[in-house]
Amino acid sequence: MKLSMPRFDQAPVLVVGDVMLDRYWHGGTSRISPEAPVPVVKVDQIEDRPGGAANVALNIAALGAPASLIGVTGQDEAADSLANSLQAAGVRSVFQRIAHQPTIVKLRVMSRHQQLLRIDFEEPFATDPLSLGAEVDSLLDGVKVLVLSDYGKGALKNHQSLIQAARAKGIPVLADPKGKDFSIYRGASLITPNLSEFEAIVGRCADEAELVAKGLQLLLDLDLGALLVTRGEHGMTLLRTGQPALHLPARAREVFDVTGAGDTVISTLAAAIAAGEELPHAVALANLAAGIVVGKLGTAAISAPELRRAIQREEGSERGVLGLEQLLLAIDDARAHNEKIVFTNGCFDILHAGHVTYLEQARAQGDRLIVAVNDDASVSRLKGPGRPINSVDRRMAVLAGLGAVDWVISFPEGTPENLLSQVKPDVLVKGGDYGIDQVVGADIVKAYGGTVKVLGLVENSSTTAIVEKIRKH
Repeated sequence: MKLSMPRFDQAPVLVVGDVMLDRYWHGGTSRISPEAPVPVVKVDQIEDRPGGAANVALNIAALGAPASLIGVTGQDEAADSLANSLQAAGVRSVFQRIAHQPTIVKLRVMSRHQQLLRIDFEEPFATDPLSLGAEVDSLLDGVKVLVLSDYGKGALKNHQSLIQAARAKGIPVLADPKGKDFSIYRGASLITPNLSEFEAIVGRCADEAELVAKGLQLLLDLDLGALLVTRGEHGMTLLRTGQPALHLPARAREVFDVTGAGDTVISTLAAAIAAGEELPHAVALANLAAGIVVGKLGTAAISAPELRRAIQREEGSERGVLGLEQLLLAIDDARAHNEKIVFTNGCFDILHAGHVTYLEQARAQGDRLIVAVNDDASVSRLKGPGRPINSVDRRMAVLAGLGAVDWVISFPEGTPENLLSQVKPDVLVKGGDYGIDQVVGADIVKAYGGTVKVLGLVENSSTTAIVEKIRKH
């Protein structure tokens, strides 16, 4: 299954459900309390993150999709913190604030990247379901997917009216279910229980065959479009009536914290489906995203650059020959990971030891090396008749095979100035014995604060000399 990055910016999603605030108290521990055999944490940092349905909306926005959120909170500072965080992330949030009830807060005490204690502040909301229904109905127009993020806290009491309202408008409904009664999700396009939630409904599954059989029966019983069972270290299983089961292995390299992994799955699914992806592709993207998030500490969102890089790694296209649009995206991703971009250019007609040494030295100036190659017509103009010896496709293929080179791109002009103005590398590198001010494009790079460096060439290494030697023999 070949994966690609969807256009999330055209994929509006509405999330309805139980919002909560994930609060973290970070501090060091150096002694045991004299009052009880427990560690003493000296808190030096307090961090608030949107949780529950708010984390789903935040994840959707982090992917670049327009996200709206409807939920219930208290009339307190925790609700204000949530609203401010979501607004800063570009999420349009509508809260029904209930006086004299606390916003749900999950307080985690952290030390040395380990969770020592969790304290929950919550009371069930006695919400009038019609009020949330009215809010949802007003926001359904213009969205492409509705997500029901259900944590069983009381915000969602009218599942069926929400599902039917969305279906009447042709909007798919995705639900992250909770509880022991899945009939409330009847008619949903997709539900995403984890294995324990699934087995609480259908009974224990001794093996994969039994899981598939019971899952397909649940699809029929509840008139569901699809069922995705997330299975931790065993990956995910997608079930659809009349289709073979799709089993995807877990993608995590190292599991650090599973907090919010379910939110990441349903948010990536929702954004991908809203962007027009077929369900198997959307599930594969969600599986990649889940593999990223469990390697992070606490409730965390997956950014578009992180997901795109995971796709590139999966498809083996993280390095190599790229077009301009692909290159600019790759550069955005690299900068999102705080990587320094190095740029060099040349004809590279016959690759020799001098080129290899020079490119290794160039790569050492940063984290990613772009090699821009003159196309065939520009080489002929620069070097004269009979050149290039090798076509641009072959030259780029050889360069892309070098360990020092990350990305290769061709350009038609005699100089790379047009390309430099778009790529804007952190470092422009050139080999030779001339001054920095003589490097073509140096003025462009210096104008935005970049660095220009001249590296010496390996002696007795020249493509022209090699060509002349071959011709003489």
